[in-house]
Amino acid sequence: MIKMTEELLNRINELARKSRTEGLTEEEKAEQAELRQQYIKAFRQGFENTMSNVYIMDKDGNKTKVEKKKK
Repeated sequence: MIKMTEELLNRINELARKSRTEGLTEEEKAEQAELRQQYIKAFRQGFENTMSNVYIMDKDGNKTKVEKKKK
């Protein structure tokens, strides 16, 4: 599991600020893309973990586990 560390978020924000002010080199653009992918992956894992512990209770008190929507 990938963790969203403060260091990761700070670097993402640093690169975003730099891209708005002075632009990024090709290496920095590649790093930014990789960091964004790591962030998205970590967010999705955390969200899925949270949703795996969510139940919906109907008016009769029956609990139903939330399942992934089928496409």
